[in-house]
Amino acid sequence: MAEAVAQKEEKGGSGGMWLSLLAILSGTFVAILNNSLINVALPTMVNIFGSTTETMQWVLTGYMLANAVMIPMSGSLSAKFGAKRVFVLSLTFFTISSVLCALAWSDSSLIAFRVIQGVSGGMIMPLGMSMIYMIVPREKIGMALGIFGIASMTAPALGPTLGGYLIEFLSWQFLFLVGVPFGIFAVIMSSVLLKETPKKPDLKFDYLGAFLAILGFGTLLLAFSKGQAEGWTSFFIVGLFFVAIMSLALFIWVELGKEQPLLDLRLLKIPVFTISILTSGFVMMGMMGGVFLMPIFLQNVQGMTAMESGLLLMPQSIAMAIMMPISGKLMDKYGVGPIGLVGLSIMTVTTFELHKLASDSMHEWMNMILTIRGLGIGLCMMTLSTVGMNAVPRTRVGDASPLSNVLRQVMSSFAIAILTVIMQARQTFHMASISDNMNTDVATQLIGGLSGLYTQVGVDAASAQGGASTILYGIMAKEALVEGIGDTFLISTIPIALSLFLLYFLHKKPEKKSPETPKQEKPAA
Repeated sequence: MAEAVAQKEEKGGSGGMWLSLLAILSGTFVAILNNSLINVALPTMVNIFGSTTETMQWVLTGYMLANAVMIPMSGSLSAKFGAKRVFVLSLTFFTISSVLCALAWSDSSLIAFRVIQGVSGGMIMPLGMSMIYMIVPREKIGMALGIFGIASMTAPALGPTLGGYLIEFLSWQFLFLVGVPFGIFAVIMSSVLLKETPKKPDLKFDYLGAFLAILGFGTLLLAFSKGQAEGWTSFFIVGLFFVAIMSLALFIWVELGKEQPLLDLRLLKIPVFTISILTSGFVMMGMMGGVFLMPIFLQNVQGMTAMESGLLLMPQSIAMAIMMPISGKLMDKYGVGPIGLVGLSIMTVTTFELHKLASDSMHEWMNMILTIRGLGIGLCMMTLSTVGMNAVPRTRVGDASPLSNVLRQVMSSFAIAILTVIMQARQTFHMASISDNMNTDVATQLIGGLSGLYTQVGVDAASAQGGASTILYGIMAKEALVEGIGDTFLISTIPIALSLFLLYFLHKKPEKKSPETPKQEKPAA
């Protein structure tokens, strides 16, 4: 059926196909832009609502959890009611919930509206990707997914800078209202341009699988997001991991026994598809190192504002956005092997280079490394995802898209949690090392000199010595943080290097399996 949809689109002309892709692209851009705007605004919103950092963090955590638990349901809902209908409804509710977030009167109401937004936003990305595979012919899928990747890279590039500007010069409400015109445009475009996909009205919804997926993935991601704050060995976090493991084990058992499962885990029997998820998941883990660590370094070490750090990071995301459609076209011509090899090699080398960060690192050097890194990510990210989806029969793309998306999201959340632990552990280690290696006489002289500056402005001797000690401790802590971030970048190089090893298996099998099979079947018939 999906093949028939693609053939209709192809007969109707490539113009209609690319217009449909534009509609999907606009919807995806809205969802990603909204979330990237919020990250830089949390400290300001804590003060506005008179809340705490722990409570306001649920503005992000609540959205992420709701987003994650809805991804597995997108395949079943689109099969039963039609992908276009579910996609347009998701965009509509997402836009409405953006207005509700702007009207929030307390931290609790904002969190509630963000959860509603996460429920609708969770289905936009997997549905968009599955519809692309239904409307675009296989020989053009690389280029199409490269263009689709523009939304996932351009929105994070604009988000931090635009969010910093809105907070600084307007108000927090505009963080949500700025996406409303884009949302309305996406709803109209999708309603007019997209064609409905084949439906299965008799499909029975897997309620037990849905409950276990919500419980399992929800508690797992909650444990990852709260592990550092609560303590990884605390009863709360250990209990969440226990519930998550038991729920996901039951989920796998239930799904494998169903004829119409919520997530078709049997697709993991396709070797290329499974290796593609692992490889792109490892790339996401390595990429998260830069996404997570660079803002911490720029703001906490070099003292930049959210807007300034967003401007510095923008060229990397623009490089990714530019390279993605180019990588798709190159993949259609040369295959995943050479394109993935170049992209992963660039990403490995540049991520390794970032472990040399120092508190006085030049912005020009950082910009050069990050931009080259962005080119590497743009070359390999969508390429690795595309080769796996190409190995899946068109009729099962609607099931494959949510499965790959939810597994990659879990790997990304796991990466952020692990990198946070590594960074803090290495910071503690370097702080102890700096303290042990510091010459007592030098420390005494520094404290004495700083104390003298305090006493010159009328501060008493005891307070002057205390202030001087605080300044010295702050310098040591900042240097320890820099060393910890450098070590974490070194660790985040490992999953990217693993992707290079797995690329060998992706390079061989898709070439044997692609267009040759149908060509051989026709003469045989």
